Amino acid sequence: MTPSGFVLLDKVAGETSFKALFPLKRVFCTKRVGHAGTLDLRASGLIIAAMGRATRLLPYVEAKDKCYTFRLHLGYETDTLEWDGDVVEQDSRALENGDAAVAGIDRAALEAVLPKFMGDIDQVPPKYCAVKIDGHRASDWVERGKQIELAARRIHIASLKVVGAGALTEGCTGKSFATFDLECECSKGTYIRSLGRDLARELGTFGCVSMIRRHRIGHVNLERAVKGDELTREHLVPVNEVLEFPVVRLNDEQMAAIRNGNWIPWRTPIEGLDAEGLMFAADKDGIVLSFCRYEPGRIWPKVFLAEDD
Repeated sequence: MTPSGFVLLDKVAGETSFKALFPLKRVFCTKRVGHAGTLDLRASGLIIAAMGRATRLLPYVEAKDKCYTFRLHLGYETDTLEWDGDVVEQDSRALENGDAAVAGIDRAALEAVLPKFMGDIDQVPPKYCAVKIDGHRASDWVERGKQIELAARRIHIASLKVVGAGALTEGCTGKSFATFDLECECSKGTYIRSLGRDLARELGTFGCVSMIRRHRIGHVNLERAVKGDELTREHLVPVNEVLEFPVVRLNDEQMAAIRNGNWIPWRTPIEGLDAEGLMFAADKDGIVLSFCRYEPGRIWPKVFLAEDD
């Protein structure tokens, strides 16, 4: 039986999120793995992967807010909205002088438009993305030569700030006249590549991004993550260290009932419940064994997480 829990991975740039899971399959000798929040091929950083029955908890991880850093290149736009894609738009000012001051865009100008991208905004995903259209990813349709139009999606950006002047990233296919490093805290569904495109257009030019790195999902930080080639079985993290639902301890009889799929009576108030009443049930030693739902007077099991005897 595959153990249940989460693994915090530090994905390297250049590998797919799917490939990043290969070390888990090897170390834990199972195919029952999954992850929340796909990272682009060229992006790096935190992926929260799930093992065994904990894969059923991934939607709750996926819903968490995220924090990214990225590099914004002003002056050109590519088909993928990444710095090394095929150039589709080039600002003539970058070709003529490469001087951000002449272009009228400096750090102050960029910071002046950032408030327009704060809060709830509508964002159109990149055409090269995993959004499904008629059962296929948008990127698959584009590669087949089909013209597609993606609808805008409502996202939330809690924080967006410039953290420094960016250096030139190797492999740029267009000419930039300014480069900045930014940090963004945002909701599920936010595309950093689209954000870079839209920031540039608000400034009256074109833009693309590089060096996307995810530093946080919910309250879990990248500092806790491990590279795939360093992974061991000891890196399995209990589910309640990733998802902050309340935990209640049950005695052996109560846990046996939960394990068998039965509800148990519960009269003690549970602090910290969300609107759905979601919670974890732990055994008498504090080990979380089940994901449950509380309703007045009883606890219902949703996912039993422990290995079978």
